[in-house]
Amino acid sequence: MPIIEAGQKVEFFSRQVLTSRNFHGGRWVEYFMGGLNYQVEHHLFPNMARPDLRAARLVVRQFCADHDVPYAETSLIRSYAIVVQYLNRVGLAARDPFACLMVQQYRVH
Repeated sequence: MPIIEAGQKVEFFSRQVLTSRNFHGGRWVEYFMGGLNYQVEHHLFPNMARPDLRAARLVVRQFCADHDVPYAETSLIRSYAIVVQYLNRVGLAARDPFACLMVQQYRVH
């Protein structure tokens, strides 16, 4: 998902759509996610009843297509993979490049 820089002006609709992602996978995903697989619509309409989010999805997707706003949707498994890859990339980039000598002597090779 794009990162919105501090101070960058983005109106409410675009902010919610650009920083959210829906999960597809049929009724079983909807059932197990309690309707929150419609994250884009949930962020736009947080007080909307969960059963109505599916109908709102059709309207929001069409609005996004009409106004050239990217609408992200992926499978639940792919979404988890994206998050894990991101956490690995950020975590590995933040590690300390200097090894502690004391830790190295006790580490099993």
